[in-house]
Amino acid sequence: MKTLLALLLALGTAMTSLAQENPLAGVIDIHVHCAPDSTARSIDALDLARLAKSRGMRGLVLKNHYEPTASLAYVVRKEVPGIEVFGGVDLNLSVGGMNPSAVEHMAATTGGFGRFVWMSTFDSEAQVRYSKQDRPFVRVSQNGQLLPETKQVIAVIAQHNLVLATGHPTPEEALLMIREGRNQGVKHMVVTHAMIAPIHMSDAQMLEAAKMGAYIEFVYNGLIGSYKEFTFKDYARAIRYVGVEHCILASDMGQPANPLHPDGLLALFDGLKKEGITEAEINRMAKENPARLLGLE
Repeated sequence: MKTLLALLLALGTAMTSLAQENPLAGVIDIHVHCAPDSTARSIDALDLARLAKSRGMRGLVLKNHYEPTASLAYVVRKEVPGIEVFGGVDLNLSVGGMNPSAVEHMAATTGGFGRFVWMSTFDSEAQVRYSKQDRPFVRVSQNGQLLPETKQVIAVIAQHNLVLATGHPTPEEALLMIREGRNQGVKHMVVTHAMIAPIHMSDAQMLEAAKMGAYIEFVYNGLIGSYKEFTFKDYARAIRYVGVEHCILASDMGQPANPLHPDGLLALFDGLKKEGITEAEINRMAKENPARLLGLE
């Protein structure tokens, strides 16, 4: 008995040491852009999965603004076993906008690896107006109320136990969707990079969303390149305000000019540590909370 206990203690020590040596061990990146895509990307899904696995990561969520990725997740899992890979559907114009049927078919895709529903991103009304573009867009609400089709999509999300990801709405629309999700019994919700344009949630709005059961996503893409709006200090302050138990760290990488996803995550972790966020807190936001969001506990 003593020998078994000693072995278990030694194994626990070794695992702790390994996690300390490799901060990516067990990390799940819920915001991954990759090829194939109609937008230029730095790496394809298969090579990214191989890279992430080699770096010790536990999982990836493949995101494409215009094409569902549930089938891609199935193929990647088959070709790169040993890493959890998921996909979803982004309700932009290419899939019919706020289209419950698109969500139904994504959820029914072979393997059941389609988990995320982004409630419109680059084609959202908020994004199009923020970008001062004159083109069609996807509307989720009108006069302060969610549209019937938005509520129908949320009902499908609840029915299939999917993840409601708010996409690129106004902060008020994000809160409307989170509230409706809670009322309809959606168990897994996340506010997509809440601080970044066009969302620009305030601290109070992020906390309100968290209190309704949503995770708040913080991505490295908001700290570098053309999307840079904030500093590590800004992120750390917001995380402290909302609480690490309600936050998720993700890369949102895949742009050709940016680091690859694992390196982006490491830079995000290092920058937050310099602002006083502890390794245990980073593990909570990059490993435990994403696992809960995806039902991998």
